[in-house]
Amino acid sequence: MDLKDQLQNLFPDHQPSEEEKTTKKSDIWLQDEPIICKYEKRKGKPITILEGYNGAEKDFKKLAKELKTKLSVGGTFKNDSIIIQGDYRDKIMKILQDKGFKVKRVGG
Repeated sequence: MDLKDQLQNLFPDHQPSEEEKTTKKSDIWLQDEPIICKYEKRKGKPITILEGYNGAEKDFKKLAKELKTKLSVGGTFKNDSIIIQGDYRDKIMKILQDKGFKVKRVGG
């Protein structure tokens, strides 16, 4: 029994509004062009770079934070690109594709 069923038992006369019925698909703007996922080495350390997002900057920052949290790695948002420490191209591409993004792998 989930929360909605419990609330329905407590308040049988309440009818959910249309806003409550609709499910929220994604809070980040999805684009038509693919996001570029590439691999580089800087100062001998591997990094993964995501570029090509043309939505709002705050959405891209939110996406960066979510990726860093899910992968448990460090990273930053600089110059309209996300830089993740380590080579996580496959995992990042899987996460982005599950969210509905198109991703293009570049290099290696």
